Amino acid sequence: MRQIPLLRPLGWLARGGSDLMRCPLPGLMHGAATALFGALLILLGREHFWLLAGAFSGFLIVAPLVATGLYNISRALERGRPAGLKSALAAWRPDDRRLIGFGLLLALAGTGWVLTSAALITAFAPAAVNKPADFLRVVVLAPEGWLFEAWMVLGAVLAAPVFASSVVAIPLLLDRQVGVLAAVLTSWRVVLEHPGPMAIWAALLMLLTLAGMATLLLGMIVVVPWLAHASWHAYRDLVDTTELPPQPTRAWR
Repeated sequence: MRQIPLLRPLGWLARGGSDLMRCPLPGLMHGAATALFGALLILLGREHFWLLAGAFSGFLIVAPLVATGLYNISRALERGRPAGLKSALAAWRPDDRRLIGFGLLLALAGTGWVLTSAALITAFAPAAVNKPADFLRVVVLAPEGWLFEAWMVLGAVLAAPVFASSVVAIPLLLDRQVGVLAAVLTSWRVVLEHPGPMAIWAALLMLLTLAGMATLLLGMIVVVPWLAHASWHAYRDLVDTTELPPQPTRAWR
């Protein structure tokens, strides 16, 4: 582990923004695809709260995996190599099953969150929650009770280990020849040894994501690639990989 100052996450955002401006097309394409996917989820699940909540929760949890191609662009820019859409596509190697396995683990975590929160709301809500409007009326705007607060605390408790397991794991898997378990344990060490900076980083990720959603998802076009590139620089600042064998750089064919 490398030691970093408390406010280093702000520097990750600055460098992530620089990468996005240097190579904007792949990032904006990722962001636009995210916004369109979110709009489709809202269209299909607007009358089914748990379907909508599950889809969004699952997507947010696996979003670091979706951004793998953008990590590869930041790696190429860092090394002075050509970077573009081909660089993003080259990150998805069909013979590398580590990222697929890790993505399945993240998807299981998202499913567990939805099932657990659904059980909490179903057991303690004073009325049935079937639609988004029901959740807003019965849970969020309830004049009394503790259900919304408990739901938020439960979400934080379940999200914390997912964040700790993935914050640098996927860039590490992309960059170096390590196993999934080693990447996850490294990610946990990062969080345990840098609680202050990582708490700030988690808050920035959440606030910027919420801001992107609050703009009718249009902000996600920029937020998604910005945070993806910044996450690469977080990994590079936090983990000393000089003793680890690198992954070979491959071109898209």
